[in-house]
Amino acid sequence: MRHRKKGKILGRVKASREALLRNLAANIILYEKITTTEAKAKAVKPFVEKAITSGKVASLTSRRKLMSFFYTEHPVKKIIEVLGPRYLKRPGGYTRIIKLGHRKNDGADMVQIELV
Repeated sequence: MRHRKKGKILGRVKASREALLRNLAANIILYEKITTTEAKAKAVKPFVEKAITSGKVASLTSRRKLMSFFYTEHPVKKIIEVLGPRYLKRPGGYTRIIKLGHRKNDGADMVQIELV
């Protein structure tokens, strides 16, 4: 039973789930909107929010913290240089989830997650 266990498993083992969430978060940062399933969007939303919040302070500490999460330098650079100053006065809620309907193949709920 999963009493009081945080997070979604998404039908994957831990390593592939972490890789999926890291790549989804990086793509949301780089492209500012992606289309994915509702469960994946809800699972990745806290990671994106925390990354942008830590990127609001352009320091070496925040850069190293972001580099420990993302695989490449590109999303870290965009957070520090573009998104941090853009959301400097916003206290949170940097992402929005818009429902798109069902996927034709398997009927999964599809959503678009984007930066506000």
